Amino acid sequence: MCATCGCGDTTDHGHAHASDHDHEHGHAHHHAHDDLPHVHARQTSRTVKLEQDVLAKNAGVAERNRARLDAEAIVAWNLMSSPGAGKTTLLERTVRDLRSRLPIGVIEGDQATFRDAERMRAAGCPVVQINTGSGCHLDATMVADALQQLAPPARSLVIIENVGNLVCPALFDLGERRRAVLVSVTEGDDKPLKYPHMFRASDLMILTKIDLLPHVQFDVARCREYAWRVNPDLEILELSATRGDGLDAWYSRLRAAVTA
Repeated sequence: MCATCGCGDTTDHGHAHASDHDHEHGHAHHHAHDDLPHVHARQTSRTVKLEQDVLAKNAGVAERNRARLDAEAIVAWNLMSSPGAGKTTLLERTVRDLRSRLPIGVIEGDQATFRDAERMRAAGCPVVQINTGSGCHLDATMVADALQQLAPPARSLVIIENVGNLVCPALFDLGERRRAVLVSVTEGDDKPLKYPHMFRASDLMILTKIDLLPHVQFDVARCREYAWRVNPDLEILELSATRGDGLDAWYSRLRAAVTA
């Protein structure tokens, strides 16, 4: 299984345009209870070593992805959030508003279905769907395969919508240049404290669905304070993808990254 989170199997990779299949695994049971402390120690040691190996291998592929993108002045953003925070809606609006001014390609990560890829295609941009099966995050090898299929042009933008999860995506470098974590006002304002590694690993926090603030109990100032407590350098934007609030600030950052 994935050494960092227990999702799937290390030999089972997500596939662009194809879903993984579930597999049954046999489990050995130990009945010699006197040996349990030694078994647990061995398992812990093996898990730590496996985690180090997985992350080291991923880091190597991520660096190759980054070098490939940098060579053609392609800027990749990694969008991460819990499910339902509004990543796909923001991407739809972004593609529709910027497609005539900025070449954009999208890599969609989900455990199953092609729904998000279909939405991106309808919005008017090239897209590659990665289905991870039981996996809860994208990794650099999946993104390398997707980039091969996407074939983005030079001086373009690639936006990666990661699998909805505030834990494991933060651990896996994909070769991106920018990381954004989305938090919607329909979630708790304490998300930065509950998932600190995600916010510490991000460059930008996007507070979404602010048009719903009159209808929910969400303290924006407190969420900002918690986020800066975890990561003092974190940039924060507030926007509504449906109503349009704050989108100009988001778009200016996308354009600036590509033209820098």
